[in-house]
This record gives sequence, C-alpha cells and structure tokens, in this order.
Amino acid sequence: MLLVFLMARKGFPDSLDLQTKLNPIENVLIGNQTQLTTSDLMANPNKSSQDITSLEEPFSLVLPKPDEAPVSLWRPPLYPTPWAISPHDHFYFSRPIAADEINWPLANYRYGYFFPDSDIIHTGIDITAKRGTPVIAAAPGTVIWAGYGLYYGSYNEEDPYGIAVAIEHDFGYKDKNLVTVYGHMDRVDVEKGQRVETGTQLGIVGNTGFTTGPHLHFEVRYETNSYYRTRNPELWLSPPQGWGVLAGQIKTFDDYYILLQEVYIRSKETNQSWMVLTYATNNINRDEYYKENLALSDLPAGEYTISFAIDGITYKHDFTIYPGAITFFSFREKIGFSFKTPTIQTPEDWENVVLSDDFLP
Repeated sequence: MLLVFLMARKGFPDSLDLQTKLNPIENVLIGNQTQLTTSDLMANPNKSSQDITSLEEPFSLVLPKPDEAPVSLWRPPLYPTPWAISPHDHFYFSRPIAADEINWPLANYRYGYFFPDSDIIHTGIDITAKRGTPVIAAAPGTVIWAGYGLYYGSYNEEDPYGIAVAIEHDFGYKDKNLVTVYGHMDRVDVEKGQRVETGTQLGIVGNTGFTTGPHLHFEVRYETNSYYRTRNPELWLSPPQGWGVLAGQIKTFDDYYILLQEVYIRSKETNQSWMVLTYATNNINRDEYYKENLALSDLPAGEYTISFAIDGITYKHDFTIYPGAITFFSFREKIGFSFKTPTIQTPEDWENVVLSDDFLP
C-alpha cells in the first residue's frame, strides 16, 4: 500500500496544471506519481515554502499502489481491469500484445467480417505484430489448450488456428465462463493445466494456420470454449485511459440488420477519420445487451460525426465518445438516429435524421 500525504503548496506547478486539465478526476495516481486536487494545491497561496513546512500535520489517505504504467509512445496506458462504468459494460481484459508495440485491431478485418475471398466469418480480431513479438495473457486463469488442433479438438497441424493457446479465466460474466484464445503463434511457452497471470508470456507471434502474414488472432468466448460462442473482443478489451468505444445497430426500416455497410467516423476536433463495416452476416454472436452489428474501439474521448450512405442518401449525426465507456447508437432507415441505451421497444424519441451529400470522404 502507498501512503499518500496531501499538503498545501504555494502556486500551481505547470506540469500539475496540465495534468489537471487533461484529467479532472481528483486524487488520481498515475504510475507512482500523486495527482493532488486543485483545492489542495491552491490553499494558502501567500505562504512561503518555509511557512508551509510549519503548517498543521497533514492528513493522510491510504490508497492501493497501482501497477507501473506500461511504456507507450503511441497511446495512453490502459484502464485497470476489470473496468466497467455501466452494469452492461465488461472491459475485463488487457491487451495480449504489450503496450510497447502497437496493439489495436486490424482495421480492415474486424470481428464479423469475412475471411478474404471466402464466406468464413472472422470470430475475433487480428493484431498485426512482428514475428517473434511476445504474446501475453489478457487476464489470469488456467491454460486449457496449448499447441496445434484448437479448432478440431485434437492435434492437427492443418488446424486453421495454427499453434494456439486458450485460457479459461478465474472470473466469468453473468455466471457464465469466459475463455480467451490466442492463435497463429510460432511457439507456445505454456502447457495445458498451467496457471497464468495477466501478462504471463504465452508464446510468440507467428504465421501458423490459415493466415496471410504474421499476426495474433485474439478471441473472447462466452460460456463454453467453442468457435460458435465468440463475442466481439472490442467490447471486452480495456480501452486506453481517456479513450472509449462506439457500438451500434444499423437497420432497415423493417428492422433488419444492414450487412457490410461502410460507416465513417470523424473527429470534430482533430479531423481524423475511421471507416468500419457492419457485420457481414447475421450468423454472428452479438452482445446480449447491445445487440450490435458494429463496434469500433480505441477512440479518444471527444466530439465526433458518424456518416454513411444508403441507397444514395447520406445520413449523419454528431455524438460524443466518453472516456472508459461505450457510446451506443441505433439507426433505422427513414426514421433516424437514437442514442438511448438499448430497449426491446422502439424508442419513442427518435431524433430527426440529418441528411447531407458532402460528408463522406
């Protein structure tokens, strides 16, 4: 445990001022650094440093000591796992590739897409990484598979997952088991029955199984260890601090999911844009609550515009990504957007659709 003393100080140091603007949450620990509240720092502004040392005994708070923040130049450290602001969120897993490597999902081959030139559904996400990059456990648990044959259930070097590891975790969700899968490795460093912790090295990134190049295939399985029980990992992986996730439903007027719809997301603050497809088929497992056919993770918190074209008509709407949370939207053709949380009934307050023909990039 780390004993933190909160003391009045003269002035407001630039570094703390900047951090307070970036993260208004009071009494936050970043690595081993203590973030004091504004009121603490601004107390007694006319006191000299010598006067401050003679103030009354400081009060103390006993806070848990956080893990060391991972080294990363390309994104903030992740929220600690498990992380869930709402009762329907479940950011239970850390990244299976360490933070010193880029570890976000491959944009053009997300969960629910087709394998190139086939009708095989992608049941996980792919993370591009150099061959030999360490693959690490996303959460604590027990290894229930290590090696070739995960899909077939017995040793087979023709298995589409190649050399793979599966972990049954110490925790579940709504009384159901959770399993994560790590595929296409060149080598495994664990064995069946072995206990692992978050960050334990499982093996190295490789090119075994059905692949088009070196990468890690990562899955989240719900209830049983089965190819047919997967869920979208982008709704389960902890986001970077200050970032969030978008999940949505895009449907026809008759309430059918629209397949393979190109959807464009653009930051109103930086003008950076993303393109994501809706799921390629209805034969894919959706989240029990969100019932999504689209998910896009790793979006910095802020203001965005969503846009897509259906039958020559462009629809767009502004929305907000909140830090550490899922932003959900629904769209019905000819009706419009709703940003209410999911409900079985059609929302009564659908917002008017905004039409435009000049937004799509």
